[in-house]
Amino acid sequence: MSTETGSKTERRVPLNRELVLRAAVALADRDGIESLTMRKLGLALGVKAMALYNHVRNKDDILDGIVDLVLGDIDVPPAGTHWKTAMRQRSISAHEVLLEHPWAAMLIMSRFNIGPGMTRYLDATLGRLRAGGFSVTGALDAWHTLDSHLFGFTLQQLNLPFGADEAPQMSADVLDAIPIDDYPHVIEVISHVMQHGRAEDFELGLDLILDGLERTLDQG
Repeated sequence: MSTETGSKTERRVPLNRELVLRAAVALADRDGIESLTMRKLGLALGVKAMALYNHVRNKDDILDGIVDLVLGDIDVPPAGTHWKTAMRQRSISAHEVLLEHPWAAMLIMSRFNIGPGMTRYLDATLGRLRAGGFSVTGALDAWHTLDSHLFGFTLQQLNLPFGADEAPQMSADVLDAIPIDDYPHVIEVISHVMQHGRAEDFELGLDLILDGLERTLDQG
């Protein structure tokens, strides 16, 4: 349907599944995953909630769909890329994507999803590891270890009670409450944070894991 005002013609873009899911991602990014309801999503798209059911089955279908969209944004290097380079690039990309969508990490871990985004992500990940010389068991172990670091670090970063720029002041606020003679190492770390801020180095842990996996591969 179109409406004309003067010489201008306004046309509503027809809904489709991807448009609905992209709107759901934007709503979750802006207001949190708990805000994602059919009614609110319909309002965001300018339609009644019932119109959404022409494109998604229910809310669970939306949740699976937006997880798959997010996973599809992760960069997994193509076949032929050295496994270590591929896993490093994949992990850094995944970390950045999950930080852009703070609701996504928990949702990915808590739902069983075999959509095209997840399938592509897993197949490429396992494919680069298998091509690099890992056995099936070794590839599974490497994947689990890398993703444990990825999700653990990301969730901690997202849920810390203060930001990196607040760390020096927070450290100063608690310093006087800790007996220096009883806890000298804690005091040492707090003093360091006061002077230098809090270091969040995802890549440090990632490289330690990759180096360890490389040693297991060489020993095998």
